[in-house]
Amino acid sequence: MITSLSIKNYALIEKLSIDFSKGFSIITGETGAGKSIILGALGLVLGKRADLTSLKNKEEKCVIEAYFEISKYNLRSFFEANDLDYEDETIIRREILPSGKSRAFVNDSPVNLQELQELSLFLIDIHSQQQTQELSDENVQFKIIDAIADNQKEILEYQTLLKSYKADKATLSSLLKRQGESTKEQEYNTFLLNELVAANLKSGEQEVLEADFEKLNNVEIIKESIDKSLAIANEEQIGVLDNLKEIKIALQKIAPFSIEYHALLERITSLIIEFDDISDELTRCSEKLFNDPEQLDLISQKLQVIFNLQKKHQVNTVDELLEIQNQLENSIFEIGNLEAEIAALTHSIQEKIAVLDTLSDVIHDKREVAVPVLSQKLIAILETLGMPNVRFNIDVNLSPTYFQNGKDEIQFLFSANKGTDFGLLKKVASGGEMSRIMLAVKAILAQYSKLPTLIFDEIDTGVSGEIAIRMGEIMKEMSLTMQIFAITHLPQIAAKGTAHFKVFKSTVDDDTQSELKLLSSEERVVEIAQMLSGTVVSDSALNHAKALLN
Repeated sequence: MITSLSIKNYALIEKLSIDFSKGFSIITGETGAGKSIILGALGLVLGKRADLTSLKNKEEKCVIEAYFEISKYNLRSFFEANDLDYEDETIIRREILPSGKSRAFVNDSPVNLQELQELSLFLIDIHSQQQTQELSDENVQFKIIDAIADNQKEILEYQTLLKSYKADKATLSSLLKRQGESTKEQEYNTFLLNELVAANLKSGEQEVLEADFEKLNNVEIIKESIDKSLAIANEEQIGVLDNLKEIKIALQKIAPFSIEYHALLERITSLIIEFDDISDELTRCSEKLFNDPEQLDLISQKLQVIFNLQKKHQVNTVDELLEIQNQLENSIFEIGNLEAEIAALTHSIQEKIAVLDTLSDVIHDKREVAVPVLSQKLIAILETLGMPNVRFNIDVNLSPTYFQNGKDEIQFLFSANKGTDFGLLKKVASGGEMSRIMLAVKAILAQYSKLPTLIFDEIDTGVSGEIAIRMGEIMKEMSLTMQIFAITHLPQIAAKGTAHFKVFKSTVDDDTQSELKLLSSEERVVEIAQMLSGTVVSDSALNHAKALLN
């Protein structure tokens, strides 16, 4: 429950601090006095967005602080999950700076608006006239039925599984699309891969083949040149080798006479050894050379295959072709894996569908049991609120579609009078009837779910007299188990509260301010009398006010 609220520099409020008690609190005041300002400030504490128009003095920051007693709300897990310090008396503070920025704190720990909004769901439910129209929304109707059916656990499990199921469906759709696009691509990639595999490529072989091709293609010229070289080198008496040996013999004679001559002898000796080795190598090359047209043709064909593949794949080396071959192998392997992945995902989806269907059936069956209970309770309360002939026709039917809260579709029909056909709430219910139905719904929900502090903002629209008295009694009954606030213009409801606050405007030095005051017993009599008769209070109005209060 909210125990106190302080507001500084917000709208028409310069500074306000008020304490609240448990039970049934009434807030009254003339139209425009500032009741909506109080709710607006409370909305900021609960995570609504703000702007600079919220500031009374644009040069100072706005601070709104609310204290909540939450020991009975089982919120420790929420605080732990959001890394917040838990306190039985939790303080929520909202600050709006002159720059337009806002900050929020829970027990002095900074939080973002989303965290604050999630926490507020456990603290306060503000019911406005606009929310009354939400009764026509199917999601709201399901929430009412599910509270009575105690479906929260099953729906949470269903929603978790549904999220996973939808994610799997999206993934499967993407995989199937890829598979469809890959069919022709796979055929072409397989053709390209087979072509490369058939070529039996090896790293570095192109250079070897090109060298062999040049040898075989020019074997006659090469042999002629080698043989000519050997003849020049080894011909007797006039061959290069013989001449080098003659030079060596000559230098041997003079080598002892000078270091310089000795060095020349060593050099010519080395030259003879090197030249002799070259001659031997030329001889071996000559012996290996032979004309082989068949081998030349094979090498030519292999090189042509390599050149064609390089041209097709727009590369220059065999290593690049081998890399493309590896990529194609991986691509085809991935497509094979894609089929296995699709099969596994399809199986997983089928399993989740089976569980979703089972959960949907459980949720549906529990709703079927809850529907007559809801109808009976609504009728019982509404009969006391001046609707003796009210009837409801609530049908919950299974559909093939997976909705966010199950597979049910709902038809929530209403008839207020005998002889009238059932119709949709938003079409056949008047404003006063909708207000009474909403109050009945809230009263029923209070029996089944631990509602937070509940604020009724003029839920009495369209009612008066004895009906208003009964509405006040229902709210007072609800306040036995929860904190209730009612913003009202009806004295019949105002008289039922255990505490009465008045919102009013005052003028101080040409400055208009809104204030909130807890009324004493005497002030309360006068306030209710004014609600009955206007500004001028008559004795009969005072007596009537006392009678209502008693």
